Amino acid sequence: MHICNNSYHVIWSSQKSTRRVLSVAGFCLLFFLACLVSSFAIPQSAFAKTSRIKDIVDIEGVRENQLIGYGLVVGLNGTGDGLNNSPFTEQSLIAMLERLGVNVRGQNLNTGNVAAVMVTSTLPPFTNQGSRIDVNISALGDASSLQGGTLLVTPLIAADGEVYAVAQGEVNIAGYSVEGDAASEVQNIPTAGRIPSGGIVEREIDFQLEELQQVRLSLRNPDFTTSRRIAQAINGFTNSNLAKAENSASVVLRRPADYDGTIVDLITDVEQLPIQPDQPARVIISERSGVIVMGADVRVSSVAIAQGNLTLRINETAQVSQANPFADKGETVTVPRTNVSANSDEDVKLAMLETGVTLQELVTGLNQLGVKPRDVITILQAIKAAGALQAEIEVM
Repeated sequence: MHICNNSYHVIWSSQKSTRRVLSVAGFCLLFFLACLVSSFAIPQSAFAKTSRIKDIVDIEGVRENQLIGYGLVVGLNGTGDGLNNSPFTEQSLIAMLERLGVNVRGQNLNTGNVAAVMVTSTLPPFTNQGSRIDVNISALGDASSLQGGTLLVTPLIAADGEVYAVAQGEVNIAGYSVEGDAASEVQNIPTAGRIPSGGIVEREIDFQLEELQQVRLSLRNPDFTTSRRIAQAINGFTNSNLAKAENSASVVLRRPADYDGTIVDLITDVEQLPIQPDQPARVIISERSGVIVMGADVRVSSVAIAQGNLTLRINETAQVSQANPFADKGETVTVPRTNVSANSDEDVKLAMLETGVTLQELVTGLNQLGVKPRDVITILQAIKAAGALQAEIEVM
């Protein structure tokens, strides 16, 4: 029997001594353990950038559906809608009482314990009839708080106008509102709440995924490189040409004719495959909040940056001029006193950024200049205008 390795060649024979056999076997065991330990010693950073296919794509047809409804919340402690200011609340209350056999038309209703609300929810894919879903409640009128209220039976409709769920239950809010004669306090948003498992699904969405012969994998962050890597990983795993990158946002997965399972089984087999997503160099800027988010692949060509401000400060100190005591006549007047000063930041620094500067080096250089976030926005836009920023700037 021949056992070959990269650096040795051992022949087992019945004529060799038992010690020779044991020494070779021990060496092979040590070599195997060393290889095993080295395989576990791979740095975790090698896998840090990979993501599962199921985490970066959506399956065509597997989607949520938005539901909406209009209802009434009752049982409020005087914090409901004012019927004079919210006529829709009064009309809804009258219509509800008439359906229950109570005729109040023409009567002067003056209750503050009812509030008109909008009810929203999300119907998950493949939800069965009779399942429960969470619903969100938001006041529609001038109610000050929904605390302690109960939502009455409210049909929830989808975009096609059909009722898919019915909601009812006690409203849970994460805030409060208290008010006195001289002070008031409000925490969070007391006019919005939630009813956990407050909706019952009445109709299922007819979609038979297992009967499809192919599906489309939609990338959540479209990218040509990522799309191609997904197709290559699936084809390499199945050892057949089942996936094809259709464009930057879609990968078509085809079920082969000789496959024993359904398309659901095929999706289950490939959704755990690791992929290293690629992304374009992009800088996201929010002008309103001053937030800046830069991708790891952002690069800057050679550019010099200087940042300085001209500050003008004007102080008004009014003085009062009065006549001397016991003077025959005089007039008290206000004499303005104005003090103007200017600060041109004479110690302005100039920083030089070399070609291929990384994100960390760019941020470090700007911090060394003492640049504030809103000034960074202006600097980045100026660098982009100069053609030195190798990234796309997106202003939110």
